[in-house]
Amino acid sequence: MLCLHPLPTAGGMMDSHIFRKAANRLPALAGIEVLRFNTRGTTSEAGTSEGTFDNGGAEKFDVEAAINFAFDELNAQTLWVVGWSFGTDLALKHARDPRVAGLILLSPPLRTSEQSDLDFWAADGRPIIALIPEFDDYLRPAAAKERFEVIKQMQLIAVNDAKHLWVGEPSVYRVLSEITNILAPERLPLATEWEEIIS
Repeated sequence: MLCLHPLPTAGGMMDSHIFRKAANRLPALAGIEVLRFNTRGTTSEAGTSEGTFDNGGAEKFDVEAAINFAFDELNAQTLWVVGWSFGTDLALKHARDPRVAGLILLSPPLRTSEQSDLDFWAADGRPIIALIPEFDDYLRPAAAKERFEVIKQMQLIAVNDAKHLWVGEPSVYRVLSEITNILAPERLPLATEWEEIIS
């Protein structure tokens, strides 16, 4: 899975907690490989990426480069794009490569996505699953159902008691379980404890 992080001007980055925990847990627990990167001008513990933040415009080239890297360098057989907040807008606008299997959207605000982006996915038909927190700051379940109505194949999952940032282990476990249910359902339920065997 390819992770598109939250808004960098609000602290979003490749190490934002859901994606860091996904990268630390899902390969071992579910056999899911996780690719993370910083979009242009974003800072994390890995450093600051080249370029300047462009509010989702020039980030098109970052998303396309990451998709190409997944297929051309990592030999991905199947690639799902997982966007979180700002990353959901990047996914809807720029993850249109026909090799992408589908989209998973966490807390989509529909901040920069336009009707034409939704129309594209409606016509395209690839699967889109969105996790909508009950207490989201930007788009709650009832509003999400209305805003995404044009995408008939879209599955909206309302998550009770959750907020936009998915803070707390129950929220993290729910997100990682929903991702696993899509990508590797045979690996559910996810373990909450495990011992790594070192040979």
